[in-house]
Amino acid sequence: MEAKLDLPFDADKMLAGLQRWVECESPTHDAEAVNRMMAMAGRHLALMGATVETIPGRMGFGDCVRARFPHESREKGILVLAHLDTVHPVGTLAQGLPFKRVGDKAYGPGIQDMKGGTYLAVEAIGQLIKAGIPTSKPVTVLLTSDEEVGSPSTRDLIQAEAARHSVVLVPEPARPDGGVVTGRYAIARFNLRTTGRPSHAGARLGEGRSAIREMCKQIIAIEEMTTEACTFSVGLIHGGQWVNCVATHCDAEALSMAKRQEDLDAAVERMLSLKPTGNEVHLQVTRGVTRPVWEPDDKVLALHAQAEALAKRLGFALPHESSGGGSDGNFTGAMGIPTLDGLGIQGALAHTLQEHVQISSMVPRAKLFAGLLQNV
Repeated sequence: MEAKLDLPFDADKMLAGLQRWVECESPTHDAEAVNRMMAMAGRHLALMGATVETIPGRMGFGDCVRARFPHESREKGILVLAHLDTVHPVGTLAQGLPFKRVGDKAYGPGIQDMKGGTYLAVEAIGQLIKAGIPTSKPVTVLLTSDEEVGSPSTRDLIQAEAARHSVVLVPEPARPDGGVVTGRYAIARFNLRTTGRPSHAGARLGEGRSAIREMCKQIIAIEEMTTEACTFSVGLIHGGQWVNCVATHCDAEALSMAKRQEDLDAAVERMLSLKPTGNEVHLQVTRGVTRPVWEPDDKVLALHAQAEALAKRLGFALPHESSGGGSDGNFTGAMGIPTLDGLGIQGALAHTLQEHVQISSMVPRAKLFAGLLQNV
């Protein structure tokens, strides 16, 4: 049966609902804030008719929400996989990025990555329910709490839930050209610690060995390892306690990303084999969370072809590509479960104080998502 796409989505109403989500700030490392957002989304899903469960968080992260919608079939269904944590700390709304609408753009913390896409997916389910249009398979929505730091506490939950489904739809932001994602690069994170020798920075500077100085040398060396095949970057650094003390310790976090798993594996070896630049300082490198490479197979390309046909009916193109900037789609795609990512709203400048979405893309993308729920 041909999917029905003429559903009465209303961009203004969608934006009003999305505003409530955006204004419930939910940075990853604030479990209490994330749980407030999860409670809001869980209630929304319950009112739609889903059976909603709160799955307790662990490792200091917030809870997750799983919502199952009733369906006649007992076959493996569709998993809508999304996260509600953001990179923006509480207070960003008041200082730097308030929710606002300017022309065709709507701004706010996490509005593009990825509260906008998550809200869009939920709205698509809701419009199908209101219209009495069944989805092709049972639908489960899984909302996670720690994607922005690599999903260390939820990877097992994601993989277990995905294994019970035949297809995964991920409403991460659309690509800049409006396309979707059919593969993701591999990503590895690393924790670094340098240890020096303390001394009084005024009276006995020469007796000390600065952990900060050593870390700075390591950072330059690490970032200079970047090639076309594999990138290296350091995004977090913290060291020292007093300006008049030569720093004993300095900590940093690094990230490496590669298009091929073998290139990432080589990067891991290089990072773990780093040595201190002198005998009187120490360096420790430990491996953090990793996202496996996800390469598209025939099943993924067939899933994209279905989406592309729906987009054509809606009057827009839907190119696809493999992409950096990992998502939880890395896990499900690497498991061999047909996964389509980047189904969210178009926008730009995620993770910055100019993060925004294009309002005009909301209705077409919601109709596309609703069409997929009817077809896949």
